[in-house]
Amino acid sequence: MAKFDLLAQKALRREQPTRTELLEVLTSTDDDLLDAVAAAFRVRLRYFERRVKLNYLVNLKSGLCPEDCTYCSQRLGSSADILTYTWLSPEETRTAASCGIDAGASRVCLVASGRGPTDRDVGRLEPTIAEIKAEHPGVEVCACLGLLSEGQADRLREAGVDAYNHNLNTSAERYSDICTTHGFSDRVDTVRSATTAGLSPCSGLIAGLGETDDDIVDALFALRELDPDSVPVNFLIPFDGTPLAGRWDLTPQRCLRILVVARLVFPDAEVRLAGGREIHLRGLQTLALHVVNSIFLGDYLTSEGQPGQADLAMIRDAGFTVEGVGEPTLPDDRARVRTRHRGAGTTVPPNT
Repeated sequence: MAKFDLLAQKALRREQPTRTELLEVLTSTDDDLLDAVAAAFRVRLRYFERRVKLNYLVNLKSGLCPEDCTYCSQRLGSSADILTYTWLSPEETRTAASCGIDAGASRVCLVASGRGPTDRDVGRLEPTIAEIKAEHPGVEVCACLGLLSEGQADRLREAGVDAYNHNLNTSAERYSDICTTHGFSDRVDTVRSATTAGLSPCSGLIAGLGETDDDIVDALFALRELDPDSVPVNFLIPFDGTPLAGRWDLTPQRCLRILVVARLVFPDAEVRLAGGREIHLRGLQTLALHVVNSIFLGDYLTSEGQPGQADLAMIRDAGFTVEGVGEPTLPDDRARVRTRHRGAGTTVPPNT
């Protein structure tokens, strides 16, 4: 019997792993890494077969944020070299969304910087969301607008939003180390508000913030209490001009172990490989597809991802298929879909 077979069997029965079992995965040796991935793959295969869901991110409003999250290039006081602008026009939003959908994305994530939307902000999005849904029937729209006020989740659902993303990011114990302008409980409350309103809850974490193995487990257990339908796993991009600049704590093997424990805690939820995958997993991205069943296509909020064609080729070459509303139609001249919401600003990781 392979080292982590019993953990796979528990996950296939939807039994939750213990802290000790998850720590055993996180502290395992590189010699055991393929056994851990194989255990997670058995679970992934049962619930999602060889399908990969593609998500496309549209940055509606960049920078100018009053929050002080230490990991974020859009934070208060950031000197990161990013584009800053207020809301994209409805036409720009629809065009950007269509680019991602044409490339195979079945979910569009509409993201805006800031503490949270005003009621006017929600109002400005309502017709745009309706037009995206009318133009692309079957495509999911996920909003990520920050902390929600009373009634806003209901308005977003009525406008056609399917899901709401608000990540817990790290453990409750460590949260004050990465942000002082709001608390861990504020994030929990927003996820619960979205769920109560009938929006599909999407909440995950960021690894590489200086957390311990116990912090990773605590964050996953806190997420488990919220019962999210999708769990994005991000890896810190240490932007120059932010407090975490130059922090390169992650290795490709460490990233894989974190993905494995996320899959074991969430056997039948959408586990999404999100920001930072290209620079941290590097050549092991393909192996990560045997654990996760969802990725972002192309770029992120203020950093570039792989070209869209490279993502699609990676999925195909690994023997997986794109789950979506149609076949990807990304031509060579749109291999990198761009709107004015793309930026840059991080140094190259050291060769360690």
